[in-house]
Amino acid sequence: MIKRIITVIALLLAAIGAHAQYDAKTQAVIDNIMTRTSVRSFDTKPVEASKIETMLRCAMAAPTDRNLQPWHFVVLNTPEALAAYFGSGEERKATPQHAPKPAADGKSQAERKKKSPPTLVILICGDTTRMQQGVKRELWVQDLSAASENMLLAAHALGLGAVWITGYPTGKADMYRKRLNLPGNLIPLNAIHIGYPAPDVKLEPKNKWDERKITYGAFK
Repeated sequence: MIKRIITVIALLLAAIGAHAQYDAKTQAVIDNIMTRTSVRSFDTKPVEASKIETMLRCAMAAPTDRNLQPWHFVVLNTPEALAAYFGSGEERKATPQHAPKPAADGKSQAERKKKSPPTLVILICGDTTRMQQGVKRELWVQDLSAASENMLLAAHALGLGAVWITGYPTGKADMYRKRLNLPGNLIPLNAIHIGYPAPDVKLEPKNKWDERKITYGAFK
């Protein structure tokens, strides 16, 4: 708990120090970005419909190339829908998995799966009927990534926890399609797991600032 408090304070002080000239409204936005972190264990409290709509509105406020808005959001917040998304135990055993790899926090995939499941999953899909053609087709991934980040930040601002789960271009995209009977024009880019953080969750934002990863001007 003390480590968490120190981390949050350090991030806030860094943001305040670098942007002391900003007003309270601007600073609130910066603080929301700097303190967001991935949450993988959730409480059983359902997410209110008003908050779901707010997150969807924020996601749809993201920029898209030529304003094509090539997205479709599949909201899963009922026991039946979530059961279909996660699949049966036998189905999970039959699904080929990559060898477990320790995550950055040292926890294995098996340990992560023991966490309490979310009460809300939003599948963010690309709609092929609203994508560009030719070499620009793959721009839909950038468009939906911007929408996904908006959703993650909105969830954090609303007091919720969330985590981005990969879909396309891995085999998970086809798995989501099959489990949810998605129409052929929808490509699942990712799934956002959302809910109220479990009581024992430690919300510890990572300080990712690294000046070594910045170059000002052209390379010589």
